[in-house]
Amino acid sequence: MADYAHPEVLVTTAWAEEHLNDPNVRILEVDWDPSSAYELGHVPGAALIDWKTDINDVIRRDILSREQFEKLMSRVGATPQTTLALYGDMRNWFAAFAFWTFKIYGHDDVRLINGGRRKWIDEGRPTTTDATKFTASQYKAKDANTKLRSFLPDVRQVLGRDDFSLVDVRSPAEFKGEISAPPEYANEGAQRAGHIPGAANIPWAQAIQDDDTFKPVEELRELYKAKGVVPDRSVITYCRIGERSSHTWFVLTYLLGYPTVSNYDGSWSEWGNAVGVPVEREAAVS
Repeated sequence: MADYAHPEVLVTTAWAEEHLNDPNVRILEVDWDPSSAYELGHVPGAALIDWKTDINDVIRRDILSREQFEKLMSRVGATPQTTLALYGDMRNWFAAFAFWTFKIYGHDDVRLINGGRRKWIDEGRPTTTDATKFTASQYKAKDANTKLRSFLPDVRQVLGRDDFSLVDVRSPAEFKGEISAPPEYANEGAQRAGHIPGAANIPWAQAIQDDDTFKPVEELRELYKAKGVVPDRSVITYCRIGERSSHTWFVLTYLLGYPTVSNYDGSWSEWGNAVGVPVEREAAVS
């Protein structure tokens, strides 16, 4: 991992096990479905972060507010100096989304556990079903760093520009417009299928190996370079709801060191439902 641009943000499962009782570290499991993951067994001492209710506002479609972030960090007993080590279900999608969110609110020391929950379990490392309790803190967050996030108007403004790259990290079937959402989320599909004009399709999973750890830096560099996604262009990543694209945002920002990368978390669930925005598709219209 030493060859990555910022190797300090990625830790091994062995490192995590060595720091289970470190008072300066909070290990956080970020899950889409805690009932099929955290509740069945998790890293000892790990706090549960429910992506749907902890990282997102439950009323409006938005990430949690600064005040909600402060309450979350206070709940797990963190301070601005605490090391936050994140992992989770769904091959670290939602852990990467939490990483992105925590960086928006300025937490300095956030790390991903390379390989996530799957690697921890496959290696036979210890698990528990016991919930973890912490003494609450009084966390104060920084102002939001809006440069890490793009909205629909931001994306519209860069269409056709040669100083920006759009990276669609969804499956080829979604990109081509054959489907508007993965089969398991078919009831959450958009009104229109396809992709944002000019976007390069680089599925998020091409950045990881079979054990869910990240590929070596040279393989990653070639993966994006081959599609014209290079560090001298600003990059906007997107997927369906922003979780897969936060994984690619992490790769480009921290593993490859691209200087200007933002995540469009509205993604296709917003773009494909918006009136009047341009759409490209390769699949035949039925």
